[in-house]
Amino acid sequence: MNNKVINGFTTAWKGLSLTIRHFFASNGKREVISASDNNYFKQLEKGTNTIQYPSQELPVPEVGRYQLDVEMDDCIVCDLCAKICPVNCIDIESIKATEVIGQTSDGSKKMLYAAKFDIDMAKCMYCGLCTIVCPTECIVMTNQYDKTVFELSDLTYQFSDMTAEEAAEKRKLLDKQIEERAAAKLAAMKQKEGGA
Repeated sequence: MNNKVINGFTTAWKGLSLTIRHFFASNGKREVISASDNNYFKQLEKGTNTIQYPSQELPVPEVGRYQLDVEMDDCIVCDLCAKICPVNCIDIESIKATEVIGQTSDGSKKMLYAAKFDIDMAKCMYCGLCTIVCPTECIVMTNQYDKTVFELSDLTYQFSDMTAEEAAEKRKLLDKQIEERAAAKLAAMKQKEGGA
């Protein structure tokens, strides 16, 4: 029993001595410099070396895979990113345009409206396949990695700027154009049959 008491005091003293050492080390004065600075880790003699997040951050690698972002001006709504996604975190709904609606930065013609372009970052596994398959390189991975939210639905990012009313209007225009083309085709067939 005496041995157990001595062992208990010894282990308690070891733990307390470590805590006291860290307490006094943390009082050392350190310069506030970027974590990417070459002299950052030379400050070990001046105190503990803890990054004061969020005012200080470790630099992220350029080739890292983090939060997705979409440049909608360059998106042709081809749906390739949604098709290749292994976890189905990209949800796209397109509406065919009645005419060319613009050009991307690489000169590709835009023929589809993006009624819906949502990315659920809670599902995303950061594989990067969507960025590789994109023909206009409009979907990219940014260096943003902190996605702290209170609601899970806040992790679904909506990139389409089209409202529900605008989408309904574009669908009506498309339906009208389809009906007009069908009527013109029917009239041409009747004229061809009547003339033959």
